[in-house]
Amino acid sequence: MTSWVASSDVPPDAVERLYQPFQRLGTARTGEGLGLGLSIVQAVAAAHDATLTTVPAPCGGLTVTVAFPAVDL
Repeated sequence: MTSWVASSDVPPDAVERLYQPFQRLGTARTGEGLGLGLSIVQAVAAAHDATLTTVPAPCGGLTVTVAFPAVDL
């Protein structure tokens, strides 16, 4: 599953910090939010043994990909 998260430009060195609870990109951001989104996604991915990849998008924001392992039925 891949999603684009709208935001201003995200410096590559800031991506890992955004996984921490209550982290936001900066004080200039407007809008609502507590900075919990990526930490919740990371916790869900870890609980399901999924791979989480987050990279700055060329047009601003982030591209977040969560790859869940296949389940044998």
